[in-house]
Amino acid sequence: MSTLPLPLEGITVVAVEQAVSAPFATRQLADLGARVIKVERPDGGDFARGYDTAAGGLASHFVWCNRGKESVAVDLKDPRGIDVVRRLVAGADVFVQNLAQGAAARLGLDAATLCAAHPRLVAVDISGYGAGGPYAHKRAYDMLVQCEAGLVSVTGTPDRPVKAGIPAADVAAAMYAFSGVLAALLRRTATGRGGPVEISMLESLTEWMGHPLHHGMHGGEAPARTGVAHAVIAPYDAYPTADGGQVLLSVQNDREWRRLAELVLGRPELGDDPAFATNTARVAHRARTDAVVGEALAGLATAEAIDRLEAAGIACARLNSVADVAAHPQLAARDRWREVDTAVGPLRAMLPPITLPGGPESRMGAVPALGEHTEAVLRELGVPENVRVELRREGVVA
Repeated sequence: MSTLPLPLEGITVVAVEQAVSAPFATRQLADLGARVIKVERPDGGDFARGYDTAAGGLASHFVWCNRGKESVAVDLKDPRGIDVVRRLVAGADVFVQNLAQGAAARLGLDAATLCAAHPRLVAVDISGYGAGGPYAHKRAYDMLVQCEAGLVSVTGTPDRPVKAGIPAADVAAAMYAFSGVLAALLRRTATGRGGPVEISMLESLTEWMGHPLHHGMHGGEAPARTGVAHAVIAPYDAYPTADGGQVLLSVQNDREWRRLAELVLGRPELGDDPAFATNTARVAHRARTDAVVGEALAGLATAEAIDRLEAAGIACARLNSVADVAAHPQLAARDRWREVDTAVGPLRAMLPPITLPGGPESRMGAVPALGEHTEAVLRELGVPENVRVELRREGVVA
């Protein structure tokens, strides 16, 4: 058995967080061994708790983003509640917040203020558009930022732009917050000082716009929306199969096209046909290329199409549904599913993608009920029993 600890064991994180961006960042810290104390409103908590009831009666977003945390329900509008949070921060290594722009500063919980008082603290401010500029105080929900960052403009079909099917702006900000914390902790090891970390959803997602953004800035125009197809490669699309499935294939060079034509399409003459022999020609004749490939795959069952493409050395994939992913044979073979405890019983969840061979498995702790750990944390802070009773009676904590 490994004697290595999880890399963040001994690190305490306090998070005043809601929705996805901050909770997803801190969940990853919890998975890697950090103690994460999640501060929520007493009257309902993180509003993501109410998004839906799809996860056995719990909200799917909340279950995804909040395992392994301790929930402390505190009213931040009451000075006594703020005092509780400040006492928590005084003993923490990391503080993360994604309140509405300006709210943390009014409470004295912004990164600059906290780091001035606690030089070893790493404090993260996550916002929609950043602390300055004309957009600083705009509401910044995920879909709005997807639009502002241009993601929607390059996603969809030629006739209609669409948003990403996942909260891409939230996830982008979460990933940069997560890596920003790790970088700041590493710097603290060398210097003894933590410091502020600033993350904006717009800047995070704009960075992810890399290829379309640079293509447009430097090439004169952004790539066209092409659905599942690739803008500058053909064939590269999803094609229906005989049993109702769809198979996506990608031909990356002309040698692969010749193999596809001979071994899958059954039309070797197309390998040297001037209308198809080069990628430039296939893109120029995309409709004809897609028709030839589509006709061949339409006569094959999905599994047979995949087998033929694999045998020919052509990159391919099934166009899976969410249910297909949950039953994916590769994830099953690699034993990537676990059960996470919740108030409604165990729920299935995937092991985090960060695998540390030779060390312990990621810690996938329980999803907390609202205020489940308030009493224990107040005791830990040394709050006397009569004060705890008073705070609870007056709704300052729950």
